[in-house]
Amino acid sequence: MPNNKKLTSWDNYINASLKDNREAIAYLETALEEYQADGDTKSLMRAIQRVAEAKGGITKLAENTKLNRQNLYRIFSNKISPRFDTLSKILKALGITITFKPFKTQKDCA
Repeated sequence: MPNNKKLTSWDNYINASLKDNREAIAYLETALEEYQADGDTKSLMRAIQRVAEAKGGITKLAENTKLNRQNLYRIFSNKISPRFDTLSKILKALGITITFKPFKTQKDCA
Protein backbone atom coordinates (compact mmCIF):
# COMPACT_ATOMS: atom_id res chain seq x y z
CA MET A 1 0.00 0.00 0.00
CA PRO A 2 1.57 3.33 -1.03
CA ASN A 3 2.25 5.94 1.61
CA ASN A 4 0.41 9.13 0.62
CA LYS A 5 1.83 11.22 3.46
CA LYS A 6 3.78 14.19 2.24
CA LEU A 7 7.13 14.78 3.84
CA THR A 8 7.96 18.31 4.77
CA SER A 9 11.42 19.80 4.75
CA TRP A 10 13.01 21.03 7.96
CA ASP A 11 12.82 24.63 6.67
CA ASN A 12 9.09 24.30 5.97
CA TYR A 13 8.51 22.74 9.37
CA ILE A 14 10.48 25.34 11.31
CA ASN A 15 8.92 28.23 9.37
CA ALA A 16 5.43 26.93 10.10
CA SER A 17 6.15 26.46 13.79
CA LEU A 18 7.86 29.85 14.22
CA LYS A 19 4.73 31.67 13.07
CA ASP A 20 3.36 30.90 16.54
CA ASN A 21 4.65 33.46 19.07
CA ARG A 22 5.11 30.86 21.82
CA GLU A 23 7.23 28.71 19.52
CA ALA A 24 9.21 31.72 18.31
CA ILE A 25 9.89 32.87 21.87
CA ALA A 26 11.00 29.40 22.98
CA TYR A 27 13.25 29.15 19.90
CA LEU A 28 14.84 32.56 20.59
CA GLU A 29 15.24 31.85 24.30
CA THR A 30 17.17 28.70 23.41
CA ALA A 31 19.26 30.62 20.88
CA LEU A 32 20.04 33.28 23.49
CA GLU A 33 21.01 30.65 26.07
CA GLU A 34 23.34 29.05 23.53
CA TYR A 35 24.78 32.48 22.67
CA GLN A 36 25.47 33.13 26.35
CA ALA A 37 27.29 29.80 26.55
CA ASP A 38 29.35 30.04 23.35
CA GLY A 39 29.28 33.70 22.22
CA ASP A 40 28.26 32.72 18.68
CA THR A 41 26.58 35.91 17.48
CA LYS A 42 26.09 34.49 14.00
CA SER A 43 23.86 31.69 15.30
CA LEU A 44 21.82 34.09 17.44
CA MET A 45 21.25 36.45 14.53
CA ARG A 46 20.35 33.51 12.29
CA ALA A 47 17.70 32.48 14.82
CA ILE A 48 16.21 35.98 14.78
CA GLN A 49 16.34 35.95 10.98
CA ARG A 50 14.48 32.61 10.87
CA VAL A 51 11.71 34.09 13.01
CA ALA A 52 11.57 37.15 10.74
CA GLU A 53 11.33 34.91 7.67
CA ALA A 54 8.55 32.88 9.26
CA LYS A 55 6.61 36.03 10.11
CA GLY A 56 6.58 37.47 6.61
CA GLY A 57 10.19 37.93 5.51
CA ILE A 58 12.85 40.60 5.55
CA THR A 59 10.94 42.98 3.27
CA LYS A 60 7.98 42.99 5.64
CA LEU A 61 10.34 43.40 8.60
CA ALA A 62 11.95 46.40 6.89
CA GLU A 63 8.53 47.96 6.35
CA ASN A 64 7.44 47.36 9.94
CA THR A 65 10.66 48.67 11.46
CA LYS A 66 11.30 51.47 8.95
CA LEU A 67 14.82 50.04 8.63
CA ASN A 68 16.67 49.64 5.36
CA ARG A 69 16.22 46.12 3.95
CA GLN A 70 19.85 45.94 2.83
CA ASN A 71 21.01 46.86 6.35
CA LEU A 72 18.82 44.11 7.77
CA TYR A 73 20.47 41.62 5.42
CA ARG A 74 23.89 42.91 6.55
CA ILE A 75 22.89 42.55 10.19
CA PHE A 76 21.64 39.00 9.67
CA SER A 77 24.77 38.04 7.72
CA ASN A 78 26.95 39.51 10.51
CA LYS A 79 28.54 42.07 8.21
CA ILE A 80 27.47 44.79 10.65
CA SER A 81 26.48 44.60 14.31
CA PRO A 82 23.12 46.05 15.22
CA ARG A 83 22.85 48.73 17.87
CA PHE A 84 20.64 47.85 20.81
CA ASP A 85 17.86 50.18 19.62
CA THR A 86 17.93 48.52 16.19
CA LEU A 87 17.75 45.05 17.70
CA SER A 88 14.90 46.23 19.90
CA LYS A 89 12.99 47.53 16.84
CA ILE A 90 13.50 44.21 15.07
CA LEU A 91 12.23 42.18 18.01
CA LYS A 92 9.29 44.54 18.60
CA ALA A 93 8.25 44.18 14.94
CA LEU A 94 8.33 40.41 15.46
CA GLY A 95 6.05 40.72 18.50
CA ILE A 96 8.83 39.86 20.93
CA THR A 97 10.42 41.80 23.75
CA ILE A 98 13.61 41.37 25.74
CA THR A 99 13.32 40.50 29.41
CA PHE A 100 16.02 40.14 32.03
CA LYS A 101 16.42 37.41 34.59
CA PRO A 102 19.25 36.25 36.82
CA PHE A 103 21.98 34.37 35.01
CA LYS A 104 22.10 30.76 36.13
CA THR A 105 25.63 29.52 36.66
CA GLN A 106 26.84 25.98 37.11
CA LYS A 107 27.22 26.77 40.82
CA ASP A 108 23.55 27.85 41.02
CA CYS A 109 22.44 24.49 39.60
CA ALA A 110 24.11 22.47 42.36
